[in-house]
Amino acid sequence: MTTYADILPQLLETLKPHAKKVGQLKETTDLVSELGLDSLQVMQVLLKIEDQFDISIPLNNLPNIRTVKDLGQEIETLLKG
Repeated sequence: MTTYADILPQLLETLKPHAKKVGQLKETTDLVSELGLDSLQVMQVLLKIEDQFDISIPLNNLPNIRTVKDLGQEIETLLKG
């Protein structure tokens, strides 16, 4: 079973190209305000993550995903499915 601890490093690696500064990415990093992702970039990142983890993140769950940790926990929940 894939746990949050397994997901987090992969997630950080996927998000790394979007970080403006080295060391900026951590669990508490806000995906929109701190990474500066616009809505199109958010959707592109989510599509990449869905492919990476072979999941589908329901659109109605997106408002609850603000930080890297929120996203990791959502992935964990979907993988338990």
